Amino acid sequence: MESALMTQPTAGKAPGPKHFVIDTNVLLHNADSLFLFADNLVIIPFTVLEELDKFKKENNDVGRNARQVIRHLDGLRARGRLGEGVQWNGNGGRITIDLDDTHRPALLRADSPDNRILSVAWAHQQAGHRTILVSKDINVRIKADSLGIHAEDFEAQKVDADLLYKGYSVLDVPGEVIDQLYEDKYLPLAQLIAALAADQSQPSFHANQYFQLRSQLDPSHTGLARLLGDTSQLIPVHGPRKPIYGIMARNVQQTMALDLLMNDEVKLVTLLGSAGTGKTLLAVAAGMSKVFVDQRFDKLLVARPIMPMGRDIGYLPGDKDEKLSAWMQPIFDNLSYLLSTRGAMEQHADSKPTEQRIKQILDSGQLVLEPLTYIRGRSIPHQFIIIDEAQNLTPHEVKTIVSRVGEGTKIVLTGDVGQIDNPYLDSSSNGLSYIVDKLKGEAIVGTISLEKSERSELASLAAGRM
Repeated sequence: MESALMTQPTAGKAPGPKHFVIDTNVLLHNADSLFLFADNLVIIPFTVLEELDKFKKENNDVGRNARQVIRHLDGLRARGRLGEGVQWNGNGGRITIDLDDTHRPALLRADSPDNRILSVAWAHQQAGHRTILVSKDINVRIKADSLGIHAEDFEAQKVDADLLYKGYSVLDVPGEVIDQLYEDKYLPLAQLIAALAADQSQPSFHANQYFQLRSQLDPSHTGLARLLGDTSQLIPVHGPRKPIYGIMARNVQQTMALDLLMNDEVKLVTLLGSAGTGKTLLAVAAGMSKVFVDQRFDKLLVARPIMPMGRDIGYLPGDKDEKLSAWMQPIFDNLSYLLSTRGAMEQHADSKPTEQRIKQILDSGQLVLEPLTYIRGRSIPHQFIIIDEAQNLTPHEVKTIVSRVGEGTKIVLTGDVGQIDNPYLDSSSNGLSYIVDKLKGEAIVGTISLEKSERSELASLAAGRM
């Protein structure tokens, strides 16, 4: 995938390949970004190599990406000298290392990695080339703009966050269509489309998409349907008749979410929503029900990203479990609620203290809490996996995690794309948004965007007013 500027000529510049100067953070975000600029010239400032060398020893995705980029560049050496430019494809695409030994403007004389990278872009632009600095650092892009250098974010693997698929649509239809849905237990998609009013916006139709149906004459007459897999049939959705580990849906989006979570045919579920909408609680409740009650899966594996939150797990005192408890506290909070008499509504509660019950299921091995670092390289069969705070992962990291899924495993990704801690990700470039956009419409994938806060009256008030 190319950046938008790769196919748009820059007015007033001489024709020829564009010169893309690549910041370190782009390569650490996607190790294959070197090869995503088609028939243009990719310029790696020498200081970027020095920064890659600092990151290559880290035991995380940043370190792995640094090592992969270095391996890519080392492989290119067999084709020629990188200092002179090496062609990597048959279309004229070239990659070169720039030594940054040219004169710098006064604003860039302070010696820093950012200034050295900016000076490379400045020098190529001064030479009359169509130069674009690609960086995921907003401040670097602002500096470049102040110097008259065109700069942009790394556009590959980005989606339109404003148009992100929500997993459901609200439609006004004749009341008899709703009646037929529940009487016949199905509704042909063609019949639903034919029943839509001409002035009503036509929704997209994807596998496992939900439709809230409202009578055109009586808004209180409603129905809920799901487009079954990759068929052309809609089926009615009633929601669970009894609590799922003590949890009942409090709104229609939660009903949709529980329907997906409890459906064994849907192997990947993505739940999006702001704080308090219940995405993590619903996922954990469904996972506990499927593992401990139905025994449909061998284990419940819950993981969260650690690095985007600030410090690595190694800086915390104690052994692995003691370190992990600090990062996994939101999961423990949900477990405590579900295992308490208040959360379980006496359905699964017993006389043991909540903390003792959590320790018991952890010791049994049926519940596993792990940092995402430990998932890479594994094949995980017959497990119910929950990846919380998935909005802090890159598209590559999400791909790596989902590709670990083995036979008989269901994976749930939860997160809030409006609250991202990773400094190089936003609502358009994070892995959660990316997987929602790229996998929508697949028969084994489902998505729901939760919109209403159900945490408490105060939490709902804060979410709506502040």
